[in-house]
Amino acid sequence: MKATILAIGKCKKNSPEAALVAKYLKRSSWEIVIKEKDNSSQEDEAKFLQNNIPHGAKIIVLDERGENLKSLELAKRIENWQLSGCSELCFLIGGADGHLQSTRDKADLLLSFGKLTLPHMLMRAVLSEQIYRIQTIIAGHPYHRE
Repeated sequence: MKATILAIGKCKKNSPEAALVAKYLKRSSWEIVIKEKDNSSQEDEAKFLQNNIPHGAKIIVLDERGENLKSLELAKRIENWQLSGCSELCFLIGGADGHLQSTRDKADLLLSFGKLTLPHMLMRAVLSEQIYRIQTIIAGHPYHRE
């Protein structure tokens, strides 16, 4: 499986958040690519996100209005996509003003990590850990406990 994370806002290379992202990317058995863009207008951010979605990828837009799934539920959804022939996921992290409706409309899944607003750097770290957790759940590895 391949996963692309498209994010608004750049993560400083030596930040604690970047270290966490690197830790989970290193553990991952999936190929994970991160593309980022500086904050700009919401329209420019939407263009960057929408223009960089890999062809054929399942699109997961992180949005506070999305479904608030348990890790097991998200893993099951992704596993079902894999079993249906999906080989690539694309996660979209918006800027400070969130996503335009045109971006949300492209989603195969609108996913909420709760009602909290998280800074983009921290959201990348949380998402990276969840991608790793999903892999371990699908593989039957004991990392996840419920």
